[in-house]
Amino acid sequence: MSAIKDMKFRRRAESVTDYRKRLGLVKSGLDRIVVRKSNRRIMGQVVRYSAAGDVVVAHADSSELEKMDWVPKSNRPTAYLTGLLLARKAGKEASSDHILDIGLTSPVKNSIPFVFAKGCMDGGLKLRSSIKIDEKVYNCSETKYIAGLKSSDAEKYKNHYTSYTGAFSPEGLAKAFAQAKEKVMNATRE
Repeated sequence: MSAIKDMKFRRRAESVTDYRKRLGLVKSGLDRIVVRKSNRRIMGQVVRYSAAGDVVVAHADSSELEKMDWVPKSNRPTAYLTGLLLARKAGKEASSDHILDIGLTSPVKNSIPFVFAKGCMDGGLKLRSSIKIDEKVYNCSETKYIAGLKSSDAEKYKNHYTSYTGAFSPEGLAKAFAQAKEKVMNATRE
């Protein structure tokens, strides 16, 4: 008996892949819109199944938003803009139906994967889903909290918005979001 056991489903043991869920998505026969979130970035891909291995049709990363004057974070406004960017990059693939693949992420209302999907749909990708998200969730229009925090706890305000203060004021997030959205929408399809 050997000391090392070869694990058949290593990725499942590492909590990386849910094979049952993946099989269901692949059986649908549709291209998948895959969204993954890290502590600093949001990545999205349009993936087509192939027996030889999945084929990535289009890819978008939140770090690409720096070119469009947006400070990329791992938050909902960035998720929406990254979804828009993916839709712009998908080009002719936008005409076919897609299915959302959120991986091992828990499906929570208004969470980053669903805001990302909303961005994809607004950008022109057809998604088999009934996602309904209020625009206030991701467009930075609710600045009451920011203004209240600035007046009540200046230290917390400074710590929370440090990365934004270099590019623009936190109170100007809504305007910066609108400008970044316009730049993404005007980006040429690849």
